Amino acid sequence: MFGRWTPQLLLLWDLIIVTVVATVAVQYRDYSAWDVVIGIAMAVALIARRHAPVRVFTVIAVLGAVQVVSASAVPAGYDVALLVAMLAVVTHSPGQRAVYLSGLVVAAGSVVASLVRIDAAWSGSVLDYPYLAEQAVILAAGGALWLIAYVLRTNRERGVVLAERAVAAERERDQLARLAAADERTFIARELHDVVAHSLAVMIAQADGARYVLDTDAERAREAMGTVAGTGREALDDMHRIVAVLRGTGGEENPEDRRRRGLGQLGTVVERARAAGLDVESRIDGDVERLSPAEELTVFRIAQESLTNALRHAGPGTRVAVGLAVESGRAVLEVRDDGTGAAPATTGGGNGLIGMRERVAVHGGELSAGPGPDGGWLVRAMIPVKEEP
Repeated sequence: MFGRWTPQLLLLWDLIIVTVVATVAVQYRDYSAWDVVIGIAMAVALIARRHAPVRVFTVIAVLGAVQVVSASAVPAGYDVALLVAMLAVVTHSPGQRAVYLSGLVVAAGSVVASLVRIDAAWSGSVLDYPYLAEQAVILAAGGALWLIAYVLRTNRERGVVLAERAVAAERERDQLARLAAADERTFIARELHDVVAHSLAVMIAQADGARYVLDTDAERAREAMGTVAGTGREALDDMHRIVAVLRGTGGEENPEDRRRRGLGQLGTVVERARAAGLDVESRIDGDVERLSPAEELTVFRIAQESLTNALRHAGPGTRVAVGLAVESGRAVLEVRDDGTGAAPATTGGGNGLIGMRERVAVHGGELSAGPGPDGGWLVRAMIPVKEEP
């Protein structure tokens, strides 16, 4: 409740409490000067009860002890300051020990205040205790106030914990969203590179060949240009698919549809590479049905990128062997070229190799790329495959 109050309202409320306690203390001026001084001192101490609740309670408890010894009015109306200080401790004290001690001190103080009023005529029996009913009411009221304040404190602490958990959960959701977005961007970047690099490499090789034989062999030139057109259309379809994923307009398709490229399209890629001038041999051993769609896509893209690199860096006329073996617990892809072709002058940023390593790492596999033992270039990828039940 008080958490919704403005600082100005809280200050006004504190001043009202201080004024009331001080006013009550002044009413005891006919009893003794000690009553007025002690009551006003208790009132002034209450000003700091929100910022230093334990210290304020200690000061007021000490003043109460002085009251019992020196003042004439015991108990007095201004002793309500001790209850206010106790509530401040229960509500604002960071430690639990002070919360319980404050309640015990108030209870003990009320008992002492009644005992000092008993005269020698009391027999000592609890049933004959002259202030039994009064004492019971005071203890019950003080206990009820302490319990209410403790419940409010517990609810406030629980609210703080829940708020912190909500903030942490929101932060975790944001982090997961950022990770998902980063994963999606990485996937799209790899797809864009693989589609564009391979398609452009084939189109450039075919266009150069068509230009070379245009005047001497028109039929071969037409075939080359037909390959350029077909490759361009397929690349454009892939670009539309990737853009749809990027925009989130892929419709109700299965999420795996974006990975529909697989070993079924490997033959088309090999034929394109052959048409572009590479001497490609392809062999697949084992049951490829054991590969998941994501694993198929990874194998397909690595083979595609390796052929693209052979075409770009080794050049037409290069012999390339593509071999896939699906063995017990793993799939091994090897793409080896002899490096004897006439390679054109090319430059590259190495994004293809990075993309291949990222694809293999997703499946917990291994990839190596470098000079082969017999010359040329060798790309070898190993991807773990689930065992058949």
